[in-house]
Amino acid sequence: MTTNFESLLAKVHEIDDLNKALALLSWDREANMPVAGTAVRVQQMTTLSRLTHMMFTSDEMGELIEAGADEVVGADFESNDASLIRLLRRNYADARKLPPDFVARVSRISGHAHKAWVQAREENDFASYQPWLEQIVELGQEKAELYGYEDEKYDALLDQYEHGMKTAEVRAIFAALKDRLVPLRQAIQGRGVEVDDSLLYQSFDVGKQKEFARYIAPKVGYDLSRGHIGTVVHPFASSFSRDDSRITTRWYPDFLSPSLFGTLHESGHAIYEQGTHPDLARTPLARGTSLGVHESQSRMMENIVGRSLGFWRAHFPHLQSLFPEQLGEHKVEGFYRAINKVQPAFIRVEADELSYNFHIILRFELEQALMNGQLLVKDVPEAWNEKMETLLGVVPPTDSEGCLQDVHWSKPMFGYFPTYALGNLYAAQFYETAVAQEPDIGEEMAGGKTETLLVWLREHIHQHGRKFTPRELVQRVTGRPLGYEAFVRYATAKFSEIYEL
Repeated sequence: MTTNFESLLAKVHEIDDLNKALALLSWDREANMPVAGTAVRVQQMTTLSRLTHMMFTSDEMGELIEAGADEVVGADFESNDASLIRLLRRNYADARKLPPDFVARVSRISGHAHKAWVQAREENDFASYQPWLEQIVELGQEKAELYGYEDEKYDALLDQYEHGMKTAEVRAIFAALKDRLVPLRQAIQGRGVEVDDSLLYQSFDVGKQKEFARYIAPKVGYDLSRGHIGTVVHPFASSFSRDDSRITTRWYPDFLSPSLFGTLHESGHAIYEQGTHPDLARTPLARGTSLGVHESQSRMMENIVGRSLGFWRAHFPHLQSLFPEQLGEHKVEGFYRAINKVQPAFIRVEADELSYNFHIILRFELEQALMNGQLLVKDVPEAWNEKMETLLGVVPPTDSEGCLQDVHWSKPMFGYFPTYALGNLYAAQFYETAVAQEPDIGEEMAGGKTETLLVWLREHIHQHGRKFTPRELVQRVTGRPLGYEAFVRYATAKFSEIYEL
């Protein structure tokens, strides 16, 4: 006889399968689909979005969740069954707040807005995208009201990506981080040490860049037998199961860094998904616990691992073998300094580790203003450029290099951006704890190896998926709440050495 929990699990698997099919349609749209297919693809994705939402928010589903919960009363808090019930209850309560017609409108408008964004970015034409962004902002404001909030409207949106965290909390963390990073950046600029990064700006054959990407991704743990590397305008990672976790990146024929660090960054995301426990498959537990924790894995592989001297001592010779004319005469120490040059830039995904956080603070502040109605969409380019000058001392020459550079605002993904900087903080705190618990990690890293680090991440973070909230996970793993201190220690030590402070 089938138990109530088994019936619940069967329905969860069915909905999860449909959501993965929807995600696959989205991935294909970004990576493969011809432009002419946009209209029909939007219809397909809208239909699936509406159907899965209706299935999950039905009265039947609510009854199944509670009936299943009754059968696992007393189960250990850390068990898969108890964890699934907690997550389903939370997700069900949130999803019930969004009417099916709203979900369908989000899918439909976002589908067309994405196409408009791609074209506007390519043509540096904010005016053509403005009507779409106005609709996206309205959807974000409507979503916040539907979810509800106690303190700030932005809280409702942030909670969808970093559950349990409040806007005021993020604001305080970012303020403290800024207070400590600005003096470090000023000290670097005042020191007058010149770092030559011209070796990164040469002619680099795209085919050979792709070859190196397929070499370097497995070195940080990305299993290509269960993965794929594609090409898109804005890099991202998608997971359809722990055995099908795909990444994308972009290739510049005259600039090496985007493909190198885009590949490492997205590999970090994919490694997380590949490391979830097999028993969590086909359930919402088989994902990263939050966007901030997810970003911690990508930022760790991109920066803490991928911009370390030991990593490139091991792998620079292979890169040189592919580009002997461009890199053959350079020493690894010069390459290491070049990839860690601190220099304010226009593009977030190409920013150095210090400047990157200011890019996120800018977006965090603009999103709050948009959601609160304090900033009109038509004024976004001007507001963007003003904050760029204040925070980074540079002004983008075009909107394509400014307010049109990110894909996130082609969907009502407001609340997402803060998780990038939070990811830096999680990454440093996790890594500091890992090295303290497993000293071999530091020794291996000096030789460009990541095996022990990956084992530690699998055991303490990856396998658990979404069984714990981000607040529970960071406390469980590191013994303390999320803070900025570990990142400041890491950045200060690294850049003090590079810039002889």
